[in-house]
Amino acid sequence: MTLTTLDWTIVGAYFAVSLAVGIWASKQAGEDTKSFFLAGRNMPWWLLGVSMVATTFSTDTPNLVTDLVRQNGVSGNWVWWAFLLTGMLTVFVYAKLWHRSGVLTDIEFYELRYSGKAAAFLRGFRALYLGLVFNVLVMGAVSLAAVKFGEIVLGWPGWLTLTIACSITLAYSTLGGLKAIIITDFVQFSLAMIGSIWAMIYILGLEQIGGLSNLITHENVVDKLALIPDLSDPDIWVPILLVPLAVQWWASYYP
Repeated sequence: MTLTTLDWTIVGAYFAVSLAVGIWASKQAGEDTKSFFLAGRNMPWWLLGVSMVATTFSTDTPNLVTDLVRQNGVSGNWVWWAFLLTGMLTVFVYAKLWHRSGVLTDIEFYELRYSGKAAAFLRGFRALYLGLVFNVLVMGAVSLAAVKFGEIVLGWPGWLTLTIACSITLAYSTLGGLKAIIITDFVQFSLAMIGSIWAMIYILGLEQIGGLSNLITHENVVDKLALIPDLSDPDIWVPILLVPLAVQWWASYYP
């Protein structure tokens, strides 16, 4: 893929803005631990929400959603619905309780809520599991997606993509703390949405596609447009309805 000077300017401007946000937020982040790790506990709710959505809109997720739709149609995205349960509980019940407790991390919450050897084991286990296993796998998946994107779109080798992306991310995160991350997430999400909408309009306008009406009536697309999955098949309703209701909503790591 060949990029123009304008394309490279946009890429460079994006990295520059990310660094600028980190430098700008560094003054507040350096005040105390609460300012660095919790952005002073005074960020607006809508910005926090956008940051959470942006976190799940990284380079790997669009690839996953695309594959779900390609294989199972639009209804394949019902695999996400159980997150509504934990998401609603977090926003309307747990968030204010966590804020009132004054804790810095979920591990600290365990220390506040429970005591004894069992609680100490739980705290240690979660610290090791999330720090050395879960987050390593998540960062590996996201990094692999970024490498694939960099190779195809930018023509960069994997090591160069990782070096630049990780260096920029480490810089603004270290300088500005959570506040820099939240603001940068907002910028990233805005660019991603604008780019996605523009790409959709451009692709629908291609001669090979012929517009939205031609796309949704194409023989390879018609059977993938159903919004509701076929719940008569146990192989579908068990993993989509039974498992989320019985287990996933309370056992999922994500809030």
